Amino acid sequence: MKLITEEEIARINELWRKSKEAELTEAEKEEQQKLRRLYIDSVKHNLRGHLNNISIQHEDGTVTRLSDKQKNN
Repeated sequence: MKLITEEEIARINELWRKSKEAELTEAEKEEQQKLRRLYIDSVKHNLRGHLNNISIQHEDGTVTRLSDKQKNN
């Protein structure tokens, strides 16, 4: 999984600002869509990583990792 870089985020913002001032070219629109998809995928990947490291402690003292619980479903 390729994570998004600061330069790519800056380019997303640059294209957004440009789209507010004038029409983007087809190539720019395509680049914007690809960068947005990369950004969304990176956020999802990071969120899954965080969620997989969460553990739930039950009242009886047992601990269940969310990643283990998801594998059983």
